[in-house]
Amino acid sequence: MAKGGRGDSDSQNSEVREMRDAHTVLAIIRERGKQRKPLERVYRLLYNPDLYLMAYGKIYRNQGSLTKGSTPETVDAMSLRKIEAIIEALRYERYRWTPTRRAYIEKKHSTKKRPLSMPSWSDKLLQEVIRLLLDAYFEPQFSDHSHGFRPGRGCHTALQEIDQGWTGTTWFLEGDIAACFDSLDHRLLLEALAEHIHDGRFLRLLKELLEAGYLEAWTYHATLSGAPQGGILSPLLSNVYLDKLDTYIEQTLIPAYTKGDRREENRDYRTLLNRAAQLRRERRPQEAAEVRKAAQHLPSKNPDDPNFRRLHYCRYADDWLIGSSGPKKEVEDIKHQIGHFLRETLKLELSEAKTFITHARTEQARFLNYHLSTMHNDTCQLKKRRRVNGQIELSVPEDTLSKKCQHYMQHGKPWHRRILVDDTVYSIIAQYQAEYRGFVEYYQLANDLHRCSRLKWVMGISLTKTLAAKLKRTVLQVRKHYAATLIVQGKPYKGLQVTVPREGKKPLIAQWGGIPLRRKPQAILNDQPPVYWAGRSELEKRLLADTCELCGSHEQVEVHHIRALKDLHHQGRPEKPRWVTVMASRKRKTLVVCQACHKAIHAGRLVNNAKNTNSLSLESYVR
Repeated sequence: MAKGGRGDSDSQNSEVREMRDAHTVLAIIRERGKQRKPLERVYRLLYNPDLYLMAYGKIYRNQGSLTKGSTPETVDAMSLRKIEAIIEALRYERYRWTPTRRAYIEKKHSTKKRPLSMPSWSDKLLQEVIRLLLDAYFEPQFSDHSHGFRPGRGCHTALQEIDQGWTGTTWFLEGDIAACFDSLDHRLLLEALAEHIHDGRFLRLLKELLEAGYLEAWTYHATLSGAPQGGILSPLLSNVYLDKLDTYIEQTLIPAYTKGDRREENRDYRTLLNRAAQLRRERRPQEAAEVRKAAQHLPSKNPDDPNFRRLHYCRYADDWLIGSSGPKKEVEDIKHQIGHFLRETLKLELSEAKTFITHARTEQARFLNYHLSTMHNDTCQLKKRRRVNGQIELSVPEDTLSKKCQHYMQHGKPWHRRILVDDTVYSIIAQYQAEYRGFVEYYQLANDLHRCSRLKWVMGISLTKTLAAKLKRTVLQVRKHYAATLIVQGKPYKGLQVTVPREGKKPLIAQWGGIPLRRKPQAILNDQPPVYWAGRSELEKRLLADTCELCGSHEQVEVHHIRALKDLHHQGRPEKPRWVTVMASRKRKTLVVCQACHKAIHAGRLVNNAKNTNSLSLESYVR
């Protein structure tokens, strides 16, 4: 394993000694990543408890934080003692990753199921700490054409790159790697990490993570390859692995298939324009207009110019797309070369069933559940120029729109949703609006976003029928009762609205409609690195206060977690315990308590019989 220079190592060590908080650590690591300097003695950074507090503040809200892995441990009962125990085990290299618990979830557009691995809480916390360190270092080095699992990037930034920079594309190559995350070679992944991280203990810890195995039906299985789907660190490790593919395409294929500054002019087009100019000089405007109109049906540049080529590339996780302005044979050669590189260098296989070559002008490629094609319309002009031709068109797939509509239909027409009839009017309207907004905002880059009006019509009728079924009224009565004019960006829209008054608080308002179906091509692209806030989160401060928020004790303080605030309202409970009223009044899903109070909460023994709320006696906790 290569080592950095002694002077560079001493400089890094002095930086480490001066570190005091997690933000300083990550800032220095990010700077080293920008300068592409290797990291040394990373393992000792795992002794910093401030990193664990930051990691805890980032992941405790995750839905899976209260889901058990192969052990009963969850985020509930999180404490500073647990952080100290993890650090102590790491200090003497006694930390052992527990096997994950494997479950299977359904895959979209497939009858197969996706394996999902669920780690224990301590493993999740340590993985998040490692992820913070690696992300700060590798993020400045990743390719600009990579958009998956990266801060400030996502589906919209990938589609925006294609929309704005792939003009003139003739062929699309849709690529997919077969079972990518399950096939990552551990040796190659560790070698890729070792090129940048010169710390044997840290790499050994990652190796043990990859080989920890999983439990399925309580039977242990070894993991000989791949990164577990569901692990916090897995997306980042896959990006480190696939960065080799990005580098190969950017430094080898794109230069080989890119040449020329501009396409040569189409001689037939120029001949017709010259003829039209000559007719205008001869004062024959009608004939000149006809000749110019004929010229508009020809490309202004030679589309088959052999001296002009462009190759574009974009990747999101294991799905990637290539756009070429050359002939189909070149695209077939590119597909063969990428397949060979994946097989020979990365030990991965190109999925032939999901890899297609698509003609951009006559067919539609599919990427990130958008349809992509190259527009051609000689009649659409802007300032007497054909601005549409050659531009990328993004559209909503018909099957996706139809499937979304079917969710609110029965027997071919909009129908009420029986599952929502028992909810309040406010929650029903809010639910429909959230589902509609989520679909429309994902397809905000589509050129045919207006087609979502079909979905709005179906959902609108389904909503009124659901409210009519709940209120035992007709659809017309529901529309009249909740009709409202919604003003959005200064324009009025017809919709529905319900207002729930609250004493001493602002009323709750739920609306249906008022979402303009206008394309928004300006997807937010964050070129700047994420800003690490210099302060602690509210939960970190409460935990560091080391004080029970129920009895004021300072002994064995930990955090009580619940999945949702609605879990506080149990049916049939005669009197709400004080811990419930405290969490409900603060609208928090966490409560910092001592271990005695925490045990009493789970045992249902924490009653509200103490007058002094700051000093509840233990007699009320234990029978």
